[in-house]
Amino acid sequence: MRILIIISAMCVAQGASAQEWAGWRGGQQGVVLKDQAPARWPAAVTQQWRLPVGEGYSSPVASGGLVFVHSRNDPEEVVTAVDAASGKVKWRKTYPAPYEKNQYATKMMKGPNSTPLVAEGRLYTLGATGILTAWKTADGALLWRNDYSDSVTMSKLFCGTSASPIMDEGSLIVNVGSDQHGGRILALDPATGKERWKWSGEGPGYATPTAVTVDGIRQIITLTGGSVVGVDSKTGEGLWTIPFKDEWEENIVTPIWTGQQLIVSGTRLGTMAYDLHHEGDKWRAERGWHNTDVPMYMSSPVLLSGTLYGFSNKKRGHLFALDTKTGEVKWASEGRDGDNACVLLTPTNVVYLTSAGSLRIVAPNPSKYEEVRRLDVAESQTWCVPILLPDGMILRDRDGLMRIRFGP
Repeated sequence: MRILIIISAMCVAQGASAQEWAGWRGGQQGVVLKDQAPARWPAAVTQQWRLPVGEGYSSPVASGGLVFVHSRNDPEEVVTAVDAASGKVKWRKTYPAPYEKNQYATKMMKGPNSTPLVAEGRLYTLGATGILTAWKTADGALLWRNDYSDSVTMSKLFCGTSASPIMDEGSLIVNVGSDQHGGRILALDPATGKERWKWSGEGPGYATPTAVTVDGIRQIITLTGGSVVGVDSKTGEGLWTIPFKDEWEENIVTPIWTGQQLIVSGTRLGTMAYDLHHEGDKWRAERGWHNTDVPMYMSSPVLLSGTLYGFSNKKRGHLFALDTKTGEVKWASEGRDGDNACVLLTPTNVVYLTSAGSLRIVAPNPSKYEEVRRLDVAESQTWCVPILLPDGMILRDRDGLMRIRFGP
């Protein structure tokens, strides 16, 4: 079976450059390109600016010298465009998005949770209640809005809509719904928001979809509340389903396609690999290895040359490297590294930003754990994927957006 990894059309069209960070994990599975990455790691950092923006777990994105962040000032959701150099607000827009938080999510902020997407002069935001909006990046003008909030309840999907929008082959892909109303993966016209196709099924999990080509068939792969599904990217036809049931519907980790296997992970189910087989018009998924020692909860891993670098919620949080062919853990940190970590891959290092505001720079060594540098970059919690720059980074803490410079 011939298998190809296809980079999303959005990434190609955008042409990533310094300060271009188009979507969830940069729109490139957490890979930071050479001209975006620091040439060296300093012994200290300096805060250049910090701007209060409101609460939320939505990661910032950047394009054309602007940083965009989606946040909440209850009962409204807020979209802010900030000049990356100065930290000054270029424009800010608000819209009503009231809801009552699930009683079991008392420690969680109300979101938003989905990371925005930038493409061709438009910014797409998807709020916690399922309000999808297209904005003009230059001035924040409202281009169109689709309100899916009537299909989103917080009964089991405690934190609301969390899957980030992606662009694939000219279509905007979103995953909306809930356990009570069922889920929908939608392909939309990016210019108008009009529906091109719809897949209907089980209510969504929290994971952001990924788009790959397997044996010549382009497909959208994501997690529902109780399964992993593959959907034809041209028609929305369901191709295959893998049962993946979490008792709290907490399927959060973005699936990773290695070119040979599909790797998925859940906090109670562990990390496992599946082979996808295509015979005629039939698909089947067969499980390969299964590792229960490094389950991933909220943190999505990165892949380099057959090694998966990730963050597991076991041992009160620990970093690890795993052989994708065998599922064997090659190394792991001692533990107590935090509740979560955002993982990025630069040309020279694996970068972990922990929820405690600690930046860990690790050598991409599949044989042993080598910490190159450790930096404290924020005073409050950091749950969102940062934007790496050649001379620093832009990151979000509990209620603010900041830019730090590497060095004194």
